[in-house]
Amino acid sequence: MLGASFLPARFRSDHGHVASTNHGYFHRHVTSVLQTIAHKAFTHPIHTIVFVALLASTSYVGVLEESLFDPIPASNGSEATNLSALVEGARQLKVGDSTGWNWQVEQGGTDLQAQHLAVVTLVFPRSLSNIYPRIAPQADGVPLPNNTSAQALPSTSNPLHPISQDSTLSYSMPYDEAHDFLSAVQRIPNVPIVPGRQDERTANHPKAWIMKAARSNGNTAQESLSSRIANAWTGLLDLIKNAETLDIIIMFLGYLAMHLTFVSLFLSMRRMGSNFWLATTVLINSVFAFLFGLIVTTKLGVPISFVLLSEGLPFLVVTIGFEKPIILTKAVLAASLDNGRPGSRSERIPKTIQSALHTAVQERGFDIVRDYCIEIAILVAGAASGVQGGLRQFCFLAAWILAFDCVLLFTFYTAILSVKLEINRIKRHVALRRALEEDGVSRRVAENVASRNDWPRHDGGDDYGVEEEKRPFGKKVRDSSIPKFKVLMVTGFVLLNAINLCTIPFRAKGGNGAPPAVSGIANVLTPLPMDPFKVAQNGLDQIYTASKDSGITTLVTVLPPIKYELDYPHIEHVDTTSNSILDADYADQLLDVVVGGRVLEGILNSLEDPILSKWIVVALTMSLILNGYLFNAARWSIKEPRSRHEQDNDPPSTTKHQQAEPEPAGPSNGQVAEPGGQAPDKVACDTTIRGPLECEQMLSQRQASYLHDVELTDLAVRGKIPGYALEKTLENTKVMSRLTSLTRAVKIRRALVSRTPATSGTSNHLERSKLPYLDYDYENVHGACCENVIGYMPIPVGAAGPLIIDGQHYYVPMATTEGVLVASTNRGCKAINAAGGATTVLTGDGMTRGPCVGFDTLARAGAAKLWLDSEEGERTMRKAFNSTSRFARLQSMKTALAGTYLYIRFKTTTGDAMGMNMISKGVECALNVMMNEAGFQDMSIISVSGNYCTDKKPAAINWIDGRGKSVVAEAIIPGGVVRSVLKSDVNALVELNTSKNLIGSAMAGSIGGFNAHAANIVTAVFLATGQDPAQNVESSNCITVMRNFNGNLQISVSMPSIEVGTIGGGTILEAQSAMLDLLGVRGAHPVEPGANARRLARIIAATVLAGELSLCSALAAGHLVSAHMKHNRSAVPTRSSTPVSTALSAAADSRLKAQENLRMAPITPTSHSV
Repeated sequence: MLGASFLPARFRSDHGHVASTNHGYFHRHVTSVLQTIAHKAFTHPIHTIVFVALLASTSYVGVLEESLFDPIPASNGSEATNLSALVEGARQLKVGDSTGWNWQVEQGGTDLQAQHLAVVTLVFPRSLSNIYPRIAPQADGVPLPNNTSAQALPSTSNPLHPISQDSTLSYSMPYDEAHDFLSAVQRIPNVPIVPGRQDERTANHPKAWIMKAARSNGNTAQESLSSRIANAWTGLLDLIKNAETLDIIIMFLGYLAMHLTFVSLFLSMRRMGSNFWLATTVLINSVFAFLFGLIVTTKLGVPISFVLLSEGLPFLVVTIGFEKPIILTKAVLAASLDNGRPGSRSERIPKTIQSALHTAVQERGFDIVRDYCIEIAILVAGAASGVQGGLRQFCFLAAWILAFDCVLLFTFYTAILSVKLEINRIKRHVALRRALEEDGVSRRVAENVASRNDWPRHDGGDDYGVEEEKRPFGKKVRDSSIPKFKVLMVTGFVLLNAINLCTIPFRAKGGNGAPPAVSGIANVLTPLPMDPFKVAQNGLDQIYTASKDSGITTLVTVLPPIKYELDYPHIEHVDTTSNSILDADYADQLLDVVVGGRVLEGILNSLEDPILSKWIVVALTMSLILNGYLFNAARWSIKEPRSRHEQDNDPPSTTKHQQAEPEPAGPSNGQVAEPGGQAPDKVACDTTIRGPLECEQMLSQRQASYLHDVELTDLAVRGKIPGYALEKTLENTKVMSRLTSLTRAVKIRRALVSRTPATSGTSNHLERSKLPYLDYDYENVHGACCENVIGYMPIPVGAAGPLIIDGQHYYVPMATTEGVLVASTNRGCKAINAAGGATTVLTGDGMTRGPCVGFDTLARAGAAKLWLDSEEGERTMRKAFNSTSRFARLQSMKTALAGTYLYIRFKTTTGDAMGMNMISKGVECALNVMMNEAGFQDMSIISVSGNYCTDKKPAAINWIDGRGKSVVAEAIIPGGVVRSVLKSDVNALVELNTSKNLIGSAMAGSIGGFNAHAANIVTAVFLATGQDPAQNVESSNCITVMRNFNGNLQISVSMPSIEVGTIGGGTILEAQSAMLDLLGVRGAHPVEPGANARRLARIIAATVLAGELSLCSALAAGHLVSAHMKHNRSAVPTRSSTPVSTALSAAADSRLKAQENLRMAPITPTSHSV
């Protein structure tokens, strides 16, 4: 931030710093106050927004009552023709012997020996064409006062006059006669009047040229806002016409830089995920601060004009900018991402938008306030300086603007930011829940998963808040870009102003070639409001010539141009009546009641204002839209009511007479003992064991949750409770949580399996087996992943890597029980990383479903095939299919005919889901439309899946046409890396791949099996990330290609049918979801549907590449068996696993030992004799 640049480096905090907890006293107390204020704002956002908007509207009405838009400042009621008011914007020039007969600018004071003249320029807008009624008056038609010595001067043309069509008249007169001259020329007749061209109104009251300042005398409070703005705009244009050229360039650059700052604001907010609303909120926040600062400044008596604002605001916007809202927004997003990171915070701390805002204010609030204080202090110093020309007034105003901007940043902006983030969270929640439901997940499980995954998360990039480049929503945001831009712009303005000051003596030369000299340092500090040579160049030339010829020193006061407007003279004397809503008398009586009438009067006046009334309408409309959206969002988050059937099956309602209702039984009294002494949560302490009849009666009354585990087990063994219905039978949220009831159902089912007489010989140990079942989230399992649950199976998970894939590093999780697999893959990752990483290309993305339909005759089947292959058929089927899902989009259809059976292979996109259930629903709808609306009523749907997909079976169609994601991964391994890391040779690897993976697989008649062990890696990653393990059949289709590329090994794997998803199925389980988080692909992609699933497919293909590289190298070097023996066995295996092998081994060992002894024994006579 700009303010921080004035502090030493050790006191400045970079945007990416990690917040320190060791802060000083002042820091802690300021942060505490900021957190209190912000907490009140973002916990009551609607109240805060409405209150601030109401205050801003009141300030707007107050601004309208001030003379802000008056182009000429004044101090009394006769300011229109008061000479002193005009002199404030005039310029004094002197020429004579003392100046070397060169024009010299004078500041105050008069020379009593010099001739003092006044030059007045009258401007008549849009009269250059001289077409009635806008006819510019001639010099002799201007009513001059009696006994005046005013003389007409030649007019000076301006380059902008042809555009504005203005004509001018110039007069010179002694300065003492200027006041009388201005009073006489307030109204100039519009002559000549053309006969036959005027109506009755014109004949009675002909139009005249009326001085604009005189017309607005005393009526500024009654003028409409549009007229005030029009007058102010005209005054600004006049200033541009008469200002120095370099001053105009500086102003143009200022406005350009201001608009570039606005663009920079929108780009910065867009990088953080908001295309429009947050940037617009920042601008509204600044406008409100401007209104508050303006009303306070004017009420304190500091004069502010529209011209001053138009000159100063661009430079205030450029130098101050909008970094503080951007930094606060990034801090909030960083806190949100940190909350969304697993294990980053205590689970007892709820993940809410309010907690993220609280953390952001705690970490960045003091820095922001510190910078505000530094900038305000600089502006206060400027306001206290003695520099004239409006600098003090503008610094005073700017200081108030920054003060209010600071307050609004932690109140109004944080309130809107909390609403925006909450809306985004609701959108993610609803989108994820709908995607899971479309993939076949039950409504309850989908709601549960969406509730835990609707928080913003990392996209797999660098750690937010640690690196300098942050990625709040997948895009980099550099903190230093805006300050650098501001420093460059401010430096440019300083240089331009320096050039402006240095070139003043060389500009604005007169016709005689005499440049004006600038006297006094005060001229350097005072901005030039008007260039006298642009206003009266020709007239000054004439005065210069006359003065030089007569040898008289002349002092000339060049007054600002005075504008006229053509109107009826009598209108200026008519009092403007107010079109008030209430009658005047009644309004006076009513307004006097409420605080002197000021509050209600201001509200009523605001309703009459055309701009504010539109603002109120827009605000009310936006309020209705926002409240409607929040109402729908709240409705979406409420659980759906249960069906009528479920309500009918509920136990009787509890009344005050049901005090004798049985206590819920605890799972520890008389029930099956827990393995290891552990038990689920107790729900009661009643130890009474009920009889069978009483238990059956309670079961029929839907009160099974009140029974003991022993009683429930007995009912299940006797067949009173079906084993598959235990979860539904025990669910009762009044007694226990749903997770407790599900865990209890698993425990009862384990006892049921153990005690079933028909299987007790083999299953009687399950109840006390080592298969775990406690401490598992069965809420995601029930109705989504598994039925008849008796526990869960832990599988070791290893991490291979890091592996560089397309320039990004990944640790790849692999769940496997095969030793050396992770270690081998890890070695392949090391070799690939040494080569610069793997490159992947996605060549296809489309899941398939191949239904089978039948017809009575071959002719009808052929007609259906032709219709499906036609444009009409494809268009009809696509429309029907796409109507069933927001993500599934039909890409193509492939048909095949076998007798009277027609097979249709639908290929579609499925977003981030694997999508089999989603496609099946779309296929059913499309086939129904084909049968009922396309004229194929005789068609019968044999099966939604006719094995033409083909799913979970080896098939050439998947190998050729692809299914799911088709990915090719490649790496070029240097020859040195092959020798040092892989312990092999490039040519040996190429030969082994050709003979084994290509020729060997072809000899075996393999389909898609032209690889070493792709299924190993695919299955391990599938198990770790919650994919369908059975789909490794087609997902493992792979061909490995190796070749010698200039002494290096070029290796690639082509996998045409990787079937993966990042939502739905097993990905909703906590452990598998955590592994997807490890890869940065958990859930649905927030911006690009399907991007996460495609990235997961690329990761799998690159990991297969690493596995292929390592295994082939081990085979080529002959290390495979030794590696397995080293890592999989504690000792070298022998043939002692069977009695026969043991005996043979012992005999062999004895024989070898005997032979060894015989060879080593010495030959002796004794032995020889033997």
